[in-house]
Amino acid sequence: MPAELRKRAAPATASYPPKAAKKAVTSKTKTTPASKDNAPKANNPPASSSTEEPNDGFPNGEGGASAIADVTDHGIANGLAEEVERAAVARPKRGAAAKVGGKKVEAAVEEDVKSSVGKSETPTAGQSITLEGFGGEVETSEGEKTTVAKLVRECKAGVVLFTYPKASTPSCTKQACLFRDAYASLTATGLSIYGLSIDSPKTNTRFKTKQSLPYPLLCDPSSSLISAIGLAKGKSATAGVFIIDKAGKVLVVDAGGPQATVDTVTKLVASMGEESDAEEMKKVVSRSLEDGDAIIEMGDSAAENATEVVDSV
Repeated sequence: MPAELRKRAAPATASYPPKAAKKAVTSKTKTTPASKDNAPKANNPPASSSTEEPNDGFPNGEGGASAIADVTDHGIANGLAEEVERAAVARPKRGAAAKVGGKKVEAAVEEDVKSSVGKSETPTAGQSITLEGFGGEVETSEGEKTTVAKLVRECKAGVVLFTYPKASTPSCTKQACLFRDAYASLTATGLSIYGLSIDSPKTNTRFKTKQSLPYPLLCDPSSSLISAIGLAKGKSATAGVFIIDKAGKVLVVDAGGPQATVDTVTKLVASMGEESDAEEMKKVVSRSLEDGDAIIEMGDSAAENATEVVDSV
């Protein structure tokens, strides 16, 4: 082949490298496709280091925080991460809060139960009770609302509550009549007598009128007061007597038959009378001593006056 022809063919082989370079460029473009999620935003500054992950310290994938995942500046991202962590520590999880709340509720319920148990305990003789709210509210046979606290305020020395199961039954009638017959002596020291049952005002009014009872009858259909004084029997009452003085001190709590309840009150009145007599005797003696001292003083004064008269003569 002539030398000229070989010299012209050489440039044709030189065109392959540019094609390879063009192919390489095309291949590079395909291997790094532009992604909407990975495309940097125009307004965000570039990351400070190529080795740092843009989502470092943040949840990624399903369940992640999308508002934080879009942040590409690591300084801002780390600051927000710290804020999120502090907020998570300061605010307990919903389950933990419920648990703490549950403990608080449980403690409050336990305290209420203890308080209720204390209030429901039957008072014993010699024990002082809080009158306000004790036994709840009851109604007289005349339809007037009242409470133990009010009855005590209105009495002179104390309140006697005798309980009976059902008005106009033989045993209850006997008990009511015994208190009727001894009414004058039982109230001589300032005690106030009341009958107490679960009967309605209408039933007790009829009972009171028929038996000419001189004392009021109290109606406690819910047996709240009867239970409070410890004389309940199921939903009704057992025969008994409860006595409380003016200061709220329980003097007697005793279940018994018609005669036994009246005898209990009679003994208490006798002891109160003896105490009253003893107190009166003390007052008499004290007055006598004071009068004696006054007489002695008068004698001494008279003697001094007589001495002064003699000396003046």
